[in-house]
Order: sequence, then C-alpha cells, then structure tokens
Amino acid sequence: MNYQSNVAVSARSQEQSWLHGFLDRFFEVSRYGSTVRTEILAGLTTFLAASYVIVVNPSILQHAGIPFSAGVTATVLVSFIGSCAMGLYARSPILVAPGMGINALFAYTMVIGAKVPLEIALGCVLWAGVLFTILALLNLRTAVIEAIPADLRYGIACGIGLFIALIGLENAKFIVSNPDTIVGLTNFNPVTMTFIAGFIITVALVVRRVPGAMMAGMVITTLLAIPIGRLWGDGSAFWPDTPDLHTLVNWDGLLAAPDFSFVGKIDVMGALQVAYAPFIFVFLFTNFVEALSTFLGLAEAANLKDEDGMPRNVKESMHVDAVAALISAPLGTSPATVYLESGAGIQQGGRTGLVALVSGLLFLPFLFLSPLLSLVPAIATAPVLILTGLFMSEPMGRINWSSIEDAIPAFLAIVLIPLTFSITLGLSLAIIGFVVLKLVAGKAREVKPVMWFVALLAAILVMQVQY
Repeated sequence: MNYQSNVAVSARSQEQSWLHGFLDRFFEVSRYGSTVRTEILAGLTTFLAASYVIVVNPSILQHAGIPFSAGVTATVLVSFIGSCAMGLYARSPILVAPGMGINALFAYTMVIGAKVPLEIALGCVLWAGVLFTILALLNLRTAVIEAIPADLRYGIACGIGLFIALIGLENAKFIVSNPDTIVGLTNFNPVTMTFIAGFIITVALVVRRVPGAMMAGMVITTLLAIPIGRLWGDGSAFWPDTPDLHTLVNWDGLLAAPDFSFVGKIDVMGALQVAYAPFIFVFLFTNFVEALSTFLGLAEAANLKDEDGMPRNVKESMHVDAVAALISAPLGTSPATVYLESGAGIQQGGRTGLVALVSGLLFLPFLFLSPLLSLVPAIATAPVLILTGLFMSEPMGRINWSSIEDAIPAFLAIVLIPLTFSITLGLSLAIIGFVVLKLVAGKAREVKPVMWFVALLAAILVMQVQY
C-alpha cells in the first residue's frame, strides 16, 4: 500500500516538475530573474486588481442599451482572449481588457449624448479597431515609441503611477471631492480605518518580502471589511445605485449563466457614414494614446526593456492590443486596451507572459461565476493600487530636470494625467508642450517627424474635447 502511494506521489512530482520546466523554458522565467510560482502569484494579483472590470464595464455599457449579462459575457471573453494572447504571443506580463474611460465615452458621449444608434456605435468601434490593427501591422506605434524622448517616457510612467494611486485613494473614499479645495480628506470612520489597517498590513507584507504579499493584503483587507454594515460602520457610500445596501462584502450567489444575445449585433456599413467619422477618429486616437502611454509607463517603471532600451516585445504587444480592440465590438463591448492594473502583478515580481496568461485564464470561469466578485470590496484593492502607483513613480529621479525644455513636458505628463483624470488628455497636452517648447527654443530639428504628426492629432483631440 505504501509502495503504491509512493509511486503515485512520485508520478505527480514528475508531472509537476515537467510542467514547471516547460513553463520556465517557454516563458523564459529564469532568464528574467523570476520563478514560476512568482509569475503565477503575480498573475493572480493582476487579475484581482483588475477584476472589477467584469462588473463595472457592463454597468456602464448598460446605460447605452447593452444588457448587463451580455456586457459581462463580452467583457470576460475579450479579457480572456486578449490577455492570453498577450501572454502566449507577445510574452508580456500585461493584462488586456475593455478600457475604462473609453467605455464611458462610448456610452455617455456617443450613444446617450450624440444619440448614435447602438449598433452603429459598435460599428464605429469596429472600424477604429480595423485602423488600429493596420497601424499596428505597419509598426507605426513602434515608430511613435522610438520618437518619444526618454524624459517624456519617464514623465508618462510617473503620471500614470500617480493616476493609479489617485484611483486607489478615491476607490477607498479616502480622498473625496471638496467644493472649497477641489479634493480633500474624508472624515475618518470605520470604513476608513479598515482601509488604513489593510494598507498598513499590505505594506508590512511587501516590506517583509512575503511571497504573494499584494494578494494576501487584498484577502486580509476583505476579511477585515466583512463586519462593516453588520457590526459597525456603513458602506452605503460605495453603492450609489443601491443606497439601502450598507455592507461592503456581499454574497450575491455563485452562478450566473453567460449571455451571448448581443454578440454580432453591429452595423458595420452604417458606421461608414461621414457623420460618424469624428467618432471613429476619437476612438482610434484615444485607444492609440492610452495603450501606448500605459505600455510605455509599465515598461519604464519595471525595466521591461530590451538591449536597445525599447520596451520588450513591443511589436508583438502592439499587435495583440490592436486585435483585442478589433474583436471587442463584434463581441458587444467598447474597445479593449492594455491595463494600468498590470503594474500590481509587476510589483509582485511578475516579469513574463505567464503573468498575462494566468490573468487571462482566471477571467474565463467568471462567464459563470461573476457574482463572486462582489466579495472583494474597493477598499481591499485600493492598497494594491496605491503601492503600484508608488512603484511606477520610481523613474521620476531619472528625469533631466536641468534641461528646462525636456523637464517641462515630463512635468506636464506627471501633473496632468492624474489631474485631468485622463491618460489620453494628459499625454496629449504633454506631447503638444514638448513640440511647442522645442520650436520656441530653436531646437525644432530635435523633434522627429512622427512627433509633429502625433502632436497635430493630439491638438485635434483636445479641441474636440473642448468643443
């Protein structure tokens, strides 16, 4: 009996060893100074930090007329396909999912505000995806990356880091709006104190280099939040659409059937009318800039660069990002893009495509298990986002502050990305500032031709937002 048991254990060990070795070789885990275990934990951390998209994206799309259940299905499928492709093809630790911000542009500005029929709006998303894919195949985005100076790249990374930290603080209701000072500190209450306790515990785990520290911090903070609304405190501020809900950690059931009713409901030819061309351009440029800046910021902050100093596997990553955007509309959602929350997994130590693959695979069960996400409250993911912002701000010390025409554009990116609450607008204004400053300083020759073109597009986008 013992002999048979030992044989079974030995067989399982060999299988695990083979799988471990295969993953290590395929993703070159050891080469990049990581381990398979670290990569898997990083993938889980990235997923948990970004899992809110499964609920939040459908909630926004619902206002445009897409049923919530259909929005969940589309969100899960796009995130699964895009992230797995990013891991397997591009070998990059970056998650792909329907973009936040651009989904609001789709729902509130286009469908509700401009009264564009929903099927035509999805058609505009598709055509923007087609153009996006063409640009990726022509490697135009790679040319743009090469044209952006190092100091501006550092500024983009820092600006995105501050933006992520601001999102975390706002999600926890620690920073709130204030009519006198624009923003301000909230009044301390049991929810705030629970968040602070969770943040301190998460920081302690990170400082002590506990494996899976970020994930462990989220789990512990979630456990600490269970009594809120039950034994003390009030969490109703986190549920503006359901003000009578006072608890933060809620059980909404286990299973929810996938809804494919909105797959393929798209008017491809109707979107080609001249009147809809501005919307196609806005989708194209917004996705272009947001994906580019996020990818650049993560690569700079985590030193995910090749021997030439360029982001690692940049062409392949751009291809995956473009294809993910292309398949979004047929599946019934606004465009997909690379995710800021990927920094959480990178901060955990993730360095290879195994991170994205694990994150992508974790999305798939939520075709059926989406109610489980209500168990993880915003105050549990907030500490991870804040620490990720800290991690991404590291390149600030590499900016050449002694060169004013280089420092100002970097500073604009650092300040305007969080203060406009938009990566696209913040980066657009920084790029415009870079070109204008080089022009007035008599150094126009230092601006590469592609940057003039990008600056022109950025100016058009900013004017469209204003008017």
